[in-house]
Amino acid sequence: MKRTIKILTALLLVAIFAIPEVDAQTRASIKSGSARKKEESNSSLSVRAQNLYEKEALSPADIPWNRIIYRSLDLKKEKNLPLYYPEESTEEQENLFRLIMKLLADGQIVVYEYLDGREIFNEKYQANVKETLDRFHIIYEESTSQTGRKVKYTIDPSDVPANEVLSYYIKEKWVFDQRNSGVKCEIEAICPILHRTDDFGGEAIKYPMFWVKYSDIRPYMAQQYILTSSENNVRNYTFDDFFKLRMFEGEIYKTMNLRNMSLMQLYPEQAAQDSARQEIEKQLKSFEKNLWVKNPEEIEQEKAAKEENKTTEQTVSEKKEKPTKEEVAPTRSTRGTESVKSSSTKSSSSKSKSSKPKSSSSKSKSSKSAAPVRSVRSTK
Repeated sequence: MKRTIKILTALLLVAIFAIPEVDAQTRASIKSGSARKKEESNSSLSVRAQNLYEKEALSPADIPWNRIIYRSLDLKKEKNLPLYYPEESTEEQENLFRLIMKLLADGQIVVYEYLDGREIFNEKYQANVKETLDRFHIIYEESTSQTGRKVKYTIDPSDVPANEVLSYYIKEKWVFDQRNSGVKCEIEAICPILHRTDDFGGEAIKYPMFWVKYSDIRPYMAQQYILTSSENNVRNYTFDDFFKLRMFEGEIYKTMNLRNMSLMQLYPEQAAQDSARQEIEKQLKSFEKNLWVKNPEEIEQEKAAKEENKTTEQTVSEKKEKPTKEEVAPTRSTRGTESVKSSSTKSSSSKSKSSKPKSSSSKSKSSKSAAPVRSVRSTK
């Protein structure tokens, strides 16, 4: 009995001293939960949205082939207009550059220095927001948060030079994924380009501003719906869909090479640059096809297509060789005149021939008539 009483008293003492610790832990967990909710409410993206766009990166062992392509997107072309319009922000939509500048001023994204051919996305090459705004003469107001750690830059919408950003550079990475057995294109970064003229006018000069990682800006682009067609006014696509579905029209201006030179530097003539672009596009399209063995059906289809091409080429060549009716008519008339001329010449020649034997016959007659005379002389 004494032992049981001692054990019970010990258990009661342990329970009494353990209760405050549990209360403290529960209070701490409640506080941490409320702090998380506050952070989630303050951030524009939910945890679900962040996890949705976070994907496991491929290891170098899964990528036996890749190629870096640089494209230039001209916003004056019809397919690229959804990136430029509307020039002024509305309640429903804003263009891509205004979205980038808004996120940059709020400190939600990080930008990197523009280094031609040396895009290094690390802390060393992070661009200072204040310096970039001063460099491109963008007016702003600087303010700090309540803690004093975070700096924000408020830019008036009228001071954002959205009408001067008339093109973009994008950096693509074409990858052969050995794990999934397919070729895919990943957009790594976007660079807005200012087109500004000097005080004296003339042609606009291009000023690349900075690089933005596509993975950093993609969650915000996926929330912004855009108008992609004037015929259909329903906003079915986002900025992310616009790039992922490759709805844009971009011109290759550079590929990663040993000399780190653009196509303009490698090929000074415009015709040579165009042929090089076509060859690069052809290589990218035919790379995946050349990886796998063709099916018998595909081989038969290719043979049929080749035979059709041969027949069409033969018909075209035959049509070129055959003369038209207009070309045949004058040749027939000339042949007729030539035949008449030849017949007339033949008749004249036959007449001359027929006249010659007549002369010989007359000579023979004269010789016969002269014979008796000779004989008479000889008799004398």
